[in-house]
Amino acid sequence: MGFFDFFTSDIAIDLGTANTLIIHKDKIVVDEPSIVAINKQTGKVLAIGKQAMLMHEKVHDNIKTIRPLRDGVIADFTAAEQMIRGMIKLINKSGSLFTPSHRMVVCIPSGITEVEKRAVKDSCEHAGAKEVYMIHEPLAAAIGIGIDIEQPVGNMIVDIGGGTTEIAVIALSGIVCDESIRIAGDVFTKDILDYLRRQHNLLVGERSAENVKIAIGSAVSDLDNPPPDYEVRGRDLMTGIPKTVKLNYGEIAYALEKSVNKIEEAVLKALEVCPPELSADIIEKGIHLTGGGALLRGLDKRLAIKTKLHVTVAEDPLTAVVRGTGMALKNLEGYKSVLMN
Repeated sequence: MGFFDFFTSDIAIDLGTANTLIIHKDKIVVDEPSIVAINKQTGKVLAIGKQAMLMHEKVHDNIKTIRPLRDGVIADFTAAEQMIRGMIKLINKSGSLFTPSHRMVVCIPSGITEVEKRAVKDSCEHAGAKEVYMIHEPLAAAIGIGIDIEQPVGNMIVDIGGGTTEIAVIALSGIVCDESIRIAGDVFTKDILDYLRRQHNLLVGERSAENVKIAIGSAVSDLDNPPPDYEVRGRDLMTGIPKTVKLNYGEIAYALEKSVNKIEEAVLKALEVCPPELSADIIEKGIHLTGGGALLRGLDKRLAIKTKLHVTVAEDPLTAVVRGTGMALKNLEGYKSVLMN
């Protein structure tokens, strides 16, 4: 055993399409966008996370920015590995002495295929993990918001991330029924891009559309506490000249209507196949919303009207999954039944 082996430690990773979060020693030490900037000629990594996001859509021919994950799974194996390595190096900047971990617990979508699962495991092993465990996102989210998943009680989790929306009914440490659809934060951003192009003849980048979503994104057109109008800048498709357009939240609710409808349908579909005894529990417990998409204004209200159930947005929904993954890491023996090798 080498000297540095005394300082090795375990980490929990929420490897998300939009953001990657890492827990080390019970603290969230990395919270960065899932993006990497690479020099095309040398293949060298120039930046990861926030620094790479600043470069996104602003690069010249020698640099390319890559988002290694699409729809919740790894789309670019090499870039994913480089990004995970880079994120692990960031742990040192948070003041911890750290070498590649003995064990990693990574969360994965519930609708993942065996090939996609293998890609996650291989990427983590190549980035330095000696042991890799995986946990389904809805289970991690449930643990993260304080649900005792071992009880014979049904709980419904709707986890809306960047690439996928995971809907699951959980009881006795397992997923009884689930729906996984590839409609989530990234699709919302694309809807806004399309709406601006169609309605305002305005061409904007992904980052600008993302900012619009955060500033005035809404699932309903009649909010009790509406956000102020938001100015977005882009290129006029008619003249080619840069221009500014003022948007209100009602327009964004209209732009996102189809995608939100699909999420509602998936929730109803999961409820339809839920065993009756667990349905009775869900009436009492309601639906728990987690993930970044849970922050979309009025989404809880819409789901409550559609399902006639109580809908709760988790406290700090963005970190629910990584907190649950961290808790599973701390008690590997206790959560053995939900962890996969």
